[in-house]
Amino acid sequence: MSNRQKEIAAALDVVPPFADEAALQAEIERRKAFIKTCLRNARLKVLVLGISGGVDSLTAGRLAQLTVEELRAETGDPDYRFIAVRLPHNTQHDEHDAQESLKFIRADVEDTVNIANSVIGLGEQVTHLQALSDARRDFVVGNIKARIRMVAQFAIANANNGLVIGTDHAAEAVMGFFTKFGDGACDLAPLSGLVKNQVRAIARYLGAPDNLVQKVPTADLEELRPGKPDEEAHGVSYAEIDAFLHGETVRQEAYDIIVRTYDATQHKRDLPLVP
Repeated sequence: MSNRQKEIAAALDVVPPFADEAALQAEIERRKAFIKTCLRNARLKVLVLGISGGVDSLTAGRLAQLTVEELRAETGDPDYRFIAVRLPHNTQHDEHDAQESLKFIRADVEDTVNIANSVIGLGEQVTHLQALSDARRDFVVGNIKARIRMVAQFAIANANNGLVIGTDHAAEAVMGFFTKFGDGACDLAPLSGLVKNQVRAIARYLGAPDNLVQKVPTADLEELRPGKPDEEAHGVSYAEIDAFLHGETVRQEAYDIIVRTYDATQHKRDLPLVP
C-alpha cells in the first residue's frame, strides 16, 4: 500500500474488507445503530430517501426501513417511519428497476415527485445556459436535476419533521462522483466508508435480487447519454477503485486516475471556504 493510498483511505474512513459473514453482519448492525443514534440525537422519527433503482439507494433504503421497524418494536412508538421517494425526470428508462427496488425495500410510505417541470422551469430562467454547447448544457442540467431532487427530499423531510439520507460511499467519495449540494447534501450518510463491493455484499445479504445487486451503476443525469455507466465517466472500474481503497496493487494508470481525481475533487468533500 502506498502512502497516498493510506492517506486517502484514512481520510475517507474506509472499512476494511469483511473477514467473514460475521464481520458483514456486525457492520450492518453498526450502520443501523448509527441511524438510530442520528434520529435520537435530532429528536426526530422520520427518514427520507430518494430511490433511483441502483444498489446504493436500495441498500440504504432497506437499512432505513429495518431500522425504523426496530425502533418501533423497541419503543412502542408507531411514529417512527421511512419514506421512500421516487424522483424521476419525466419517464425514467429503468423505472422497472426502481419499482423492483421499492418492492424489496418495503418502505412504510412511498411517494413520487416528478422533477421535470422544476428542472425545465429553472433552466428556462437561467439565461447563462443558452450559450453553452449541447454537451456542456446537458452536463449542467444534469447537476440541476441532482440538486432539485435533493430540494424535494428536504421538502418532504421538513414537512414530516424528518432527516434526509444520502447514499455516498467511499468508492464514490474518492472520485468526487456526486453533485455538490445535490446528492452530496444530506443529514446522514449510512453507507459512508464502504467500498462498492461491500455495498453490494450488504444488499445481497439482506436478500436483494441479484439483478439489482449487480446492476451497472449509473448516475443517469445526462439526456444525451441516458444510463451512462459510472465506470465510463471514471475512466477506471469500481473493482480497481475498491482495490485501491483497500490498499491493494492496481494498474499504474488506474492509480494515477484515482489520485488525480481525488485531488481535483477535494473541494466537494470540504466544508465551504471561510476567511
